[in-house]
Amino acid sequence: MQQPVRVLHVVKHYDGAVLALDDVSFSVAPGELVALLGPSGCGKSTLLNLIGCIDIPTSGEVLIDDAATGLLSDDELTRLRRDRIGTVFQFFNLLPTLSIGENVALPLVLQGRQRAEIDERVTRALASVGIEAQRRASPGTVSGGQLQRAAIARAIVHEPSILLADEPTGNLDSGNGEIVLDILRSLADRGQSILMATHSADAAARANRRIHMRDGHIEAIT
Repeated sequence: MQQPVRVLHVVKHYDGAVLALDDVSFSVAPGELVALLGPSGCGKSTLLNLIGCIDIPTSGEVLIDDAATGLLSDDELTRLRRDRIGTVFQFFNLLPTLSIGENVALPLVLQGRQRAEIDERVTRALASVGIEAQRRASPGTVSGGQLQRAAIARAIVHEPSILLADEPTGNLDSGNGEIVLDILRSLADRGQSILMATHSADAAARANRRIHMRDGHIEAIT
């Protein structure tokens, strides 16, 4: 079985001296929800940036669908990030001047998809997270939970291999947090590969595996 994400002996230095990651290795399989746990500064964000093709490792390899990111040009990294990766942020990152539906459509617009296909996929993505009724609403008029569901819809509308979730419940109350976790768990159960950075014990409990990090290295995988 192909592993959408493989991290092999990754080391990441900043400014030539600061060691952010130290010999980190793991993979994420199709249909697997993996939680990244650890205190602030342990390397979770650096790892998400490497897997999200925002940065490349100092040494070792990050492979997305068997493509080694360190060997790709900037244009190739941009295409890989655009086509094969979806990201859900703690603070939603929706554009306030666009409707919920227009925000969800953005990855498909960037891919140059036809309007009919965009409309169909946006409808399907919004339905999958239960906010079809908010399609024409402005982000400023809906709840935080609905904003995060819209962010999830935007992250999956282009059917990426890997979904990265950075503290997806960190800005939500417990009820909306449970709804978001239910959606992520359901996506994984349907075959999506998900890597979720979290401080939440409730979120971590939904994962198939938990990667415990400290000072840039993996302490344990449970």
